[in-house]
Amino acid sequence: MARKRRYQFADTAQQIVGGFLLAGPFVVTEEVWMLASEMTGWHAIATAVLVAIIGYGALYQADDDRDPESEAEVAGLPLRFLSLLGVAFGSVALLALLLNAPASFLSGTGTAGQVATTLKVISVGAIFSVVGAATADSVF
Repeated sequence: MARKRRYQFADTAQQIVGGFLLAGPFVVTEEVWMLASEMTGWHAIATAVLVAIIGYGALYQADDDRDPESEAEVAGLPLRFLSLLGVAFGSVALLALLLNAPASFLSGTGTAGQVATTLKVISVGAIFSVVGAATADSVF
C-alpha cells in the first residue's frame, strides 16, 4: 500500500531546482531553436502531451510512495502533478525570456514568429525539465 505523503510547498521548491537544472542547456542551444522553427503546431501540442505523460508516469508510476487518488486536487488533477507541469514549462519559459533567447536565435523573425517558435522551444525543453523536476521531487 502506498504511503500517504501530503503535498507541501517544499515539493515545488525541489521541482524548481530539478527543472531549472535540466532546462538551461536546451534554452541556449541553437539546434533546439532550429528544430522548433521547423515544428508545426501539432508537433508542439504532441510534445506538450508527451511532457504530461512523462511527468505523470514519473510521479505516480515510477514512485510507489505516491497515490494520485489520495493527493489534493485542482479540477480533478493532483496538485503535485499540476505543480510539476508548471515548473517544467515555466522554467524553460522563464530562462528563455531572462536570457533573451528569442531575440538571439530569431533576430530575423517577426514578433509573431518569435512567439510561435518560443512556445515550441518551451515544449521541447519541458521534456527534459519535467524529468529533472520529477526526479528532484522523488529524491528529496
